[in-house]
Amino acid sequence: MNFIETPLQDVYLLEPSVFGDERGFFLETWNADAFSEAGFDLHFVQDNHSRSARGILRGLHYQMEKTQGKLVRVTAGEVYDVAVDLRRGSPTLGQWYGATLSAKNHRMLWVPAGFAHGFYVVSEYADFLYKCTDVYHPASEQTLAWDDPTVGIEWPVPQGDEPLLSAKDREGYSWKDCPKFD
Repeated sequence: MNFIETPLQDVYLLEPSVFGDERGFFLETWNADAFSEAGFDLHFVQDNHSRSARGILRGLHYQMEKTQGKLVRVTAGEVYDVAVDLRRGSPTLGQWYGATLSAKNHRMLWVPAGFAHGFYVVSEYADFLYKCTDVYHPASEQTLAWDDPTVGIEWPVPQGDEPLLSAKDREGYSWKDCPKFD
């Protein structure tokens, strides 16, 4: 596993070793010992799987209680995945990082607690899987507006299109008003 630092403090792009031949491929997506040796002592308690169609944008979500670190990946299709630092005192507070995750490139993104997270589907559909360090806690879930101009995420939405959003995602907080982590 190759752990690649990103411009955001504590967010990593992961490239697993892929072993393939004419029969298919094999890769390891999680190994507690390997992650621990790389400095990640993680305990996952929940796995999630979502399927979304082209043009759907999910996020930017986070929980103020039972904060979740997420190890995310795509097993079918392709997404543009984004993390936004919401940790007061962090040198990268308010900054974002985006990466293409796909079934073809096998990349994963580690998004630690204290970050908002979301993705935009660029393929016909995408299966998105993620391991969480804490359970879903809807009472403390927050949404940062996907299109907040202060954060300025450069989503790969085609010119003239609007992403498909849930009601919750259409009503996300502005950067100025969103709850942040101390």
